[in-house]
Parts: sequence; C-alpha cells; structure tokens
Amino acid sequence: MSLVLEMSLKLLIALLLGALVGLEREWRKKPAGLRTHMLVSMGSCLFTLVSITSFNMDPARVAAGIVTGIGFIGAGSIMGSKRRVQGITTAATLWVVAAIGLAVAAELYFPAMVAAIAVFLVLQLRWLEYALEEM
Repeated sequence: MSLVLEMSLKLLIALLLGALVGLEREWRKKPAGLRTHMLVSMGSCLFTLVSITSFNMDPARVAAGIVTGIGFIGAGSIMGSKRRVQGITTAATLWVVAAIGLAVAAELYFPAMVAAIAVFLVLQLRWLEYALEEM
C-alpha cells in the first residue's frame, strides 16, 4: 500500500473514532461537539504522521506538543462561576481524542478503538452522577 493511501486511511480512522466521542457531546448540546472532536483527533493524527514520515526527529516531541496544545484548547472550554465549574468533561474528552488520534498514527488501532468506546461509555454514566447527587 502506498504511503499516501496508508496515511489517508489513518486520518479517516482517527476522524471516525473522534466522531464517536463527539456524537455524545453533540447529543448533550456541549460547545465542543461532533466536528470539534473529529478535528482534534484527525489533527493530532496528522501532526504525528508528519513527524514520523517527514522530519528526522523523535516523534515523542511532537506528541508532547500535542498534549500541551490540546491542554490550552481544553482550558478554553472550561467556564467557572461562583458555584459551579463547567466544561471539565469536555476538556477531558478533547484531551483523550487527541491521544486517540496519536495512537492511530502510531498504528495502535485496537487501543485507539478501545479508548474511543470506553470514553463513549464513560460519558453515559451521567445517570450515576445524578443518582449520587440525590443521596
């Protein structure tokens, strides 16, 4: 398989796994929804692919840059008020989908899929939070 086709397939996989997480955020009407999560996952995959194939450097340096950069994006999604902080879960999902995209670029497909499904399932635990608040 050609390098261009292989990289394109990886980008598509990262896009789809980011979409799985983004769908839940979209259903919940969160500011960072489907498109944002897809773009973050695909972007981190692309940065990693470019660093692996085009630069003569340690790809871990790019991974560290992705983690830092996504931290800033996530921080922008957190809103605070006197009684409540909102957006921490959204910030965490953005951080995780960046890791998922990075994993896809590194050909860690199964862990990337497991992580995307696990994040989707964790986000479904909202009912448990509500039940615990009632106690």
